[in-house]
Amino acid sequence: MQTLATVHLVRHGEVHNPDRVLYGRLPEFGLSELGHEMARGVAAWFEERAAQTGRAPAVVAASPLTRAQQTAAPLAAAFDLPLVTEPDLIEAENAFEGMSQVAASLKRNPRLWPRLRNPLRPLRGEAVAAEGPGAESVLVSHQLPIWVTRLAVEGRPLWHDPRWRECSLTSVTSLVYEEGRRVPRVEYHEPNQALLKDASSLPGA
Repeated sequence: MQTLATVHLVRHGEVHNPDRVLYGRLPEFGLSELGHEMARGVAAWFEERAAQTGRAPAVVAASPLTRAQQTAAPLAAAFDLPLVTEPDLIEAENAFEGMSQVAASLKRNPRLWPRLRNPLRPLRGEAVAAEGPGAESVLVSHQLPIWVTRLAVEGRPLWHDPRWRECSLTSVTSLVYEEGRRVPRVEYHEPNQALLKDASSLPGA
């Protein structure tokens, strides 16, 4: 079956967040040292993939947030591509951003409960995806919008338990568009699986 196009959704690397703040859309949270290593690792994974398949990314785009930009930079450089900033790839809004110990605060203060709103919204990165037979695009974003996009593509309910998301740091969720298929086929890869055991379980996405 002929592959018409592939869109790779990449989650950013580990964030430097020693105070365990729920950073949401706060712009100042960049990658940790391990996160930068992850960014280099995912770039190397795409280089190896391109060497094996003969298909290299034609577009590398990222959310405007620092952690996504820093994750995408080595990848864009590896393929000598400009890094496109795409606002539609941004993290979902979160009424608790800037707070730490969110779960404990919710238990203590019921007045915070009205802030719990449905954040489900698939990604909208169509404007930057490459077109043409076999075209490859890489879009660097965040856990929740990537996972919700996958659920939408697979026809599953969008409401879910966050603990069961298959979307680890610098994971690659690939949407493979094939001739004759109405919806893309989903592939999932963890290029930095060996580094994940060292990653902190920090708030945010």
